[in-house]
Amino acid sequence: MSDLHQEPPLADWIDHDEPLRELAASLPPLIGLDTEFMRVDTFYPKLALVQLAHGSQTALIDPLAADTALLGDALSAADRVCVMHSASEDLEALSAPVPRGLGQLFDTQIAAAFAGLGPGLGYQRLVFELTGVQLPKAETRSDWLRRPLSPEQLEYATQDVTHLADLHRQLSARLSARGYEDWHREDCRRMVDRAGRREADPQPQTALRGAAGWPLEKQALLRRVLIWRDVTARAIDRPRSWLLDDPRALDLSQHPPAGNEDLFQRTKGLRALRSAQRAELLEVLARPLEAAELEIEPIPALPTPADKRAIAAMKAFVNATAERLDLPEGLLCARRHLESLLASGRWPAALEGWRREVLYAGLMERLADRTP
Repeated sequence: MSDLHQEPPLADWIDHDEPLRELAASLPPLIGLDTEFMRVDTFYPKLALVQLAHGSQTALIDPLAADTALLGDALSAADRVCVMHSASEDLEALSAPVPRGLGQLFDTQIAAAFAGLGPGLGYQRLVFELTGVQLPKAETRSDWLRRPLSPEQLEYATQDVTHLADLHRQLSARLSARGYEDWHREDCRRMVDRAGRREADPQPQTALRGAAGWPLEKQALLRRVLIWRDVTARAIDRPRSWLLDDPRALDLSQHPPAGNEDLFQRTKGLRALRSAQRAELLEVLARPLEAAELEIEPIPALPTPADKRAIAAMKAFVNATAERLDLPEGLLCARRHLESLLASGRWPAALEGWRREVLYAGLMERLADRTP
């Protein structure tokens, strides 16, 4: 192995539909895949580049000039393995041209965690660990929507997929040796399914712990405001915080405005809250709550001493299980899922599948043992 920088192979630049159509029809069963996108002033990511490694070749596809929907059927094929690294945001960027989702995802970051290499490894670090190649990272935050792309951007983009097939080969062998192929495959499938749904959180108020002590009616109003914010941000394609940031969502829900002028004064400076949206928000805040709107998931209150003991007991069980399985604790179960289980008594959806098999009995036993 060498720590020297390795020059990537020359990539084909594709900015017309016909060569893209030909590429899609000729892809092998396993490909390396990555995207570059921008998300500065929009709700949805703007797809700026698609990188594709196929065999010994690499293609850089320009979504600003070629119809990336031509890749949809090829990437959705049930027998095609798309190797990606930390794919969640890339899957969202690809959701428009690939609406049915990838056929098979092999996420190398998740695979590295199952393989015993550690949680959350970046692509640069993982490539170095497994191949000895030191990759450049200077272009991570550059403007990918500009044209033409610089030579440095083109090299960076090409390197991001050049090594994926090698990573797949090495990580697959480690997963097989450790017996974690099925669990990794399940987590990748769940990631693809989640990206395909793209639905809003039905209980967004639970994330704003500052309203934990509010009466249920105020929490329900906050939920209504946050759902309106999400729906509207998607409709106008602007960041949620440009429409209504969290502090003002809390303030307006706790103390609804007296009228339009009051609302205007309290929301000045929000770049996406125009007169039409402000009128909608005023109506959302003023409309009486219906009985069904009070059937919400309450915001978890500050933990009591008994809660803290229960969380500690559950966390100790998770840690012991992770040690037994030789897996990172965070891969097995995040603390927020324990807090959700404690607050609602309902098994979190994020812990279904293989996690339920190894955690359910132990966590529910410790939850039942909670004492005042």
